[in-house]
Amino acid sequence: MKKTFGSIAAILLLAGAFAFAEESTIIDFTLLKADSVADADGNPTENGRTLMDFSVAAGSTFTEDQKSLMKSSLALPNWEVKLNSSARNVNSVSTSVVKAAPVKESADVPFAGSEIMGVRIIFPASAVNANAKIVPPFEIPAYEPLASVDENGNRMEPTDEEKASGKTLFEDGYGVVKNVGTIKALSVTTMGLNRPESLYVLLKDADGVERRYYMGNLNFDGWRELTWNNPAYISEIRTREIRIYPIYPRGIPSVKFAGFQIVRDATQGGNNFNDFIGYFKDVKVIYDKAVLDTDRDIADEDLWGIITDKEAARQSAEMSRFGEKQVNRYLEREKQAQETAFTSSLSTEESSEATASAETAPAEEAPAQSTTTEEVAPVEEEVVTE
Repeated sequence: MKKTFGSIAAILLLAGAFAFAEESTIIDFTLLKADSVADADGNPTENGRTLMDFSVAAGSTFTEDQKSLMKSSLALPNWEVKLNSSARNVNSVSTSVVKAAPVKESADVPFAGSEIMGVRIIFPASAVNANAKIVPPFEIPAYEPLASVDENGNRMEPTDEEKASGKTLFEDGYGVVKNVGTIKALSVTTMGLNRPESLYVLLKDADGVERRYYMGNLNFDGWRELTWNNPAYISEIRTREIRIYPIYPRGIPSVKFAGFQIVRDATQGGNNFNDFIGYFKDVKVIYDKAVLDTDRDIADEDLWGIITDKEAARQSAEMSRFGEKQVNRYLEREKQAQETAFTSSLSTEESSEATASAETAPAEEAPAQSTTTEEVAPVEEEVVTE
């Protein structure tokens, strides 16, 4: 009996050891290229894999044209820069943007020729603490079903193959990693430009709790993988505090990418340091599995639907908020002044053009004018003679 118990214990310890060092890519920005929903010029504007239609939560007060604007994706130009209060001014808000940054084909990196995230942030020149968050256009959903879109951005029904994969829409490098227990380490692939600012990664867990992880400063030149190692991670199983959590209906633990945070200390203020430029390729995680085997004998969620209902309520609120924001932006764009300069009251060009057009128009009708004058003139002479 003791031998049997010892064998079982050894197997469990061995299984726990194999559960370590699971590596996944949380988000890979080379995957977020615009490839769907072309504009008037035929250029794609959205990323088809991550496209979300928020019009399903819109009320009846919105027109069909307004609802068509309630589509957005994780395409890089859609990401936003949110500055803290001490860093916000007209110039910084209007100039701080995210762009798709193409990497040269000749670059000595595996992702040469791809597009990565490029960020510009304008910090105040005065000596104040400042920070900025680089966030996705909407909160990345953890349980969105995997399905393809057509060229117009309409989400189609999931195929049998997509259902059988067991994957959700934002897994595999699009912002979500499932079955995450304890995080052992994080990594960010970035290009440094000898900047004094510090970089944080923001992650949100399945309970909606957001945490930030210090990756280090950006005071280096060239490509580098910045790493955060969990100081509280215990490798020895016998010294760990064993915690057992209910799997359902809490759901399998997951993490989602919530953004970056760039922090500048007050001592780094000055005109030479206020214009920040940064480039980011991906974010990776090494973690313990929360559950050793996710293939269960009973499909709990298919039977009860508890997680789906909770996620649907959360997503409906997000869709309503984001959809209204998109419509308000559209209405504001329609009201925006399009003129770039005043019409000059001193310029002679417009008066010269008006004179030239006036001279040209009568010239085309000259024969008719001449005939009328000849007929009227004799009548006036007769009246004067009498």
